[in-house]
Amino acid sequence: MARNFRVGVDIGGTFTDIIFIGDDGTTFTKKVLSTPDDYARAIIAGIQDVIADHCLSASDIEEVVHGSTIVTNACIELTGAKIGVITTKGFRDVLEIGRGRMPVMYDLTWSKPPPLAPRYLRLEVDERINAKGEIIRPLDIEGAKAAIDKLVSLGVEAIAVCLFNSPKNPVHEQKIGELLRERAPQIYVSLSTEVMPLIKEYERTSETAVNAYVMPLVATYLRALRQELTEAGVAAPLYVMQSSGGMIAPEAAAERPVEIIECGPAAGVVGCAYLAQRQNIGNLITFDMGGTTTKSSIVEEGQYTRSPEYEVGGGIHRASRLLKGKGYVVRVPSIDIAEIGAGGGSILRVDVGGALHIGPESAGAVPGPACYDLGGEEATLTDVNLVLGYLNQNYLVGGELKLDPQKAFRAIEEKVAKPLGMDVVEAAYGAYSIANANMLRAIRAVSSERGRDPRKFILYAFGGAGAMHAVGVAKGLGITQIIVPPAPGVCSAFGLTCADIERHYAKAFSHLWEDAVLENLNRTFEEMIDEAIASVEVWGGRPKAKPRLDKLVDLRYEGQSWELSIPVPNGKLGPAELVKATEDFEAEHEKTYGHRLPGYAVQAAALRLVATIPTKRVTLSSITGGAGRAKATGLASEKRKAYWGKEHDFIDTPVLELEQVGQSPIEGPVLVDCYDTTIVIPPDCTIATGDWGNILINIKSEEVS
Repeated sequence: MARNFRVGVDIGGTFTDIIFIGDDGTTFTKKVLSTPDDYARAIIAGIQDVIADHCLSASDIEEVVHGSTIVTNACIELTGAKIGVITTKGFRDVLEIGRGRMPVMYDLTWSKPPPLAPRYLRLEVDERINAKGEIIRPLDIEGAKAAIDKLVSLGVEAIAVCLFNSPKNPVHEQKIGELLRERAPQIYVSLSTEVMPLIKEYERTSETAVNAYVMPLVATYLRALRQELTEAGVAAPLYVMQSSGGMIAPEAAAERPVEIIECGPAAGVVGCAYLAQRQNIGNLITFDMGGTTTKSSIVEEGQYTRSPEYEVGGGIHRASRLLKGKGYVVRVPSIDIAEIGAGGGSILRVDVGGALHIGPESAGAVPGPACYDLGGEEATLTDVNLVLGYLNQNYLVGGELKLDPQKAFRAIEEKVAKPLGMDVVEAAYGAYSIANANMLRAIRAVSSERGRDPRKFILYAFGGAGAMHAVGVAKGLGITQIIVPPAPGVCSAFGLTCADIERHYAKAFSHLWEDAVLENLNRTFEEMIDEAIASVEVWGGRPKAKPRLDKLVDLRYEGQSWELSIPVPNGKLGPAELVKATEDFEAEHEKTYGHRLPGYAVQAAALRLVATIPTKRVTLSSITGGAGRAKATGLASEKRKAYWGKEHDFIDTPVLELEQVGQSPIEGPVLVDCYDTTIVIPPDCTIATGDWGNILINIKSEEVS
């Protein structure tokens, strides 16, 4: 029996996914319903179940890597801390004013997301630093003390400090930080120059406020999780996934929780990129459909891309230059992910105009879809898939959760079919098709809106519901090949075990990109490198670990508002490196925006440094399904009536177990029941196994729209 397991734990809106991967490749997976009142309860229960089921010991666990939606949920549900803001005199209303962008034109019902700190909790101090970092007016110390005392008297739990031009000179912010620690040591403190010291006043204030808003919640949660793991006998180190795709120690995450907002979706992309690199798959689009949301990202040449900013708290999370204003802006490094509120638990509703809507509201784990028989009465996509015959009512999560088809039928009949005057099955199939169309939006946000043609990519489908909707989504994009990875329902948990320890650093650097900037450029990078090396153990590195350092520069054409991050070589930079970076920037600009401006001045906006400490690599045999493939027969042991649209109606569809799918293509329709999902293969497709335990789905090209 293998020992020394790395454990990945991913909390979703409906299920908590757990994967154990041993040194020799032995793998155990577990899905349990999430416990929103205390997320740690599901984690501990799931880990203890795996230990008990496979005769392990808690001491066999050498590392736990965790991904959670706690920050995202707090921003969406506005359940974070009561925070105050201290800012420069004249900038009190920056959060209120925002950027003046509306996500939907002519929508009279839309209103801005409320500031995380109301106006009476946003106070000013007298100070001024100019754009060169020179002190124009010294900080009014007594005024700062009065502002701190007033916010404390008003009962704030955390304070965000964001002063004008502080990225150019942080001395005044640092002084207020000292005063806060002296006068209010019980208050959580978030300084903009520690969170993200970049220019753009609203964006910097927003991300600093978000960080303060979730600090008490995240710090309390991570302390409690650490304690409960220890009490359960798991003394192994705990790490937390970041939105960037790397992991850090929980203490570092508690200081800058804004960095872990999208850690769960990021983990899935990391896992897919890891598999793609080892399978020589260059380009793929990830399609991660869970119980509450659908997430999508893009992997090119085995590498995922990162977005310079995104908004949290809106109905659809999109790092898109075309849609702004729905949430709270953050500019921490994040894998470029688009997210939409459409998952297995998404609620179906018919509006007063007779239009069917799917999500973003979700039945979640409690009370869950109607078919769960846990008290939920709303019709959801899970109920749709059960009525259409795609789901096995007796085999969800290996049979641990039985489904009630009668309750699913009644929910769709009452909530959808009757209001629309339709047959129940037709209503269900219509909802299934609409859900597929909605999810195309998320994929287009990271592909065609980024200048990429999705037809040149493979769709990588995972999550508890991804394999049920993958073919419909692929057809809408013109994609002809789909890969379903091993253990698709816990792919994000698997991705957690593929992550390296990683820390991102950034500094404002507003200069024309020319030779005169080289001395300042190299000096600033050296300062960032010294900071990274000195703080390795703080952010999770092993003692005496030497990180790999990667440098990037945010470049733009002079006068532009948005930048692109361009890698530059390690070591001292000279004129040749500046020219090469300019060429790389213009090529990426043309790839992203469709054009370049030869000869136009290029400007730097920020310098970035990524410090990485590699971790133990996952053994590939751990995810292949082992010798089970050898008994593939392609012969169905049962059939299930499934609906394939008006053209085909209900068909007695063969149902296979995963081990029965071999390398010879099997013609659809066919359903493959797995522990953590069902793979749905319509009549115009084939299914076969590929390398590393993948399932390959091919769509007949003449059928693709």
